[in-house]
Amino acid sequence: MNKIFVPAKTIEDWKQLLPPEHWKDGFSAKTLALCWNEAVDFPESVRNVFKNSEIDLFQNVELLFAFPEYKVPLPGGVRPSQNDIFILAKGNCQLISITVEGKVSEGFGDTVNKWRANNSKEERQRLKFLLKKLQLTEDRVLPIPYQLLHRTASAIIEAENFGAKNALMLVHSFSQNDEGFDHYWQFSRLFNSDGKINSLVFAKNIRGIDLYLGWVKEV
Repeated sequence: MNKIFVPAKTIEDWKQLLPPEHWKDGFSAKTLALCWNEAVDFPESVRNVFKNSEIDLFQNVELLFAFPEYKVPLPGGVRPSQNDIFILAKGNCQLISITVEGKVSEGFGDTVNKWRANNSKEERQRLKFLLKKLQLTEDRVLPIPYQLLHRTASAIIEAENFGAKNALMLVHSFSQNDEGFDHYWQFSRLFNSDGKINSLVFAKNIRGIDLYLGWVKEV
C-alpha cells in the first residue's frame, strides 16, 4: 500500500478514493464525507459524545490527522480492511488510533459464520489473525458481523504501528432507525461491555493498548 498521502481539500478529493457505485446520495460514504469534510475537526456530534463519556482521555481530544478510505493490510487474501476514516488523535498527551465506520441504512454485512462459509485457507488464516488480535474465540464471534472484527482490529493494528496506547472503533450512524445497532451491541458484549447509542465504552486492554468502542448517532 502506498503510504504517501495528500490533503483532501474538497469533497471531490474523497470521491476519487471510491468506485462510482459507492458514491451516491443517501449512502454512507458520501454522507460521512460531507459531514467530516465540513467539520474539518471532529463533528460536533462526535465531540459531544466524547465529552459526555466522562472518560478523561476523550475530554479534550485533538484531531491530528484524518485519512479517508484508509486501507489496513490483513493476512489472508489480497483485500485490506478499507476504513471509512482513520484518525490519529491525541488526548491527555497520549496518542489515540481511531477507525470510523459510517452507516446510513445499511447494516454491517455478513456474520463471521456466513463469511467463512467457503472455509478457504485464506479465510481461516485471516480469521485466526483477527481473533488473536482482538483476543476473542471463534465460537463467540460466529453471530457477529465480520466487518466489526476487521474494523476494530484495524484500530489496534494502527495503534501498534504508531506506538499509541489507545484505540477506538467508532460507528458514526446517520440512520434514524439505528440500523445495525443490535449487532454492535452484541459485539460490545464480547468484551463484557454494554455499548449504547451516543456513548463510548471501554472494551479491554489488549497487549498494553486500551480498546474503546463508540456509537454516535447524527441527528
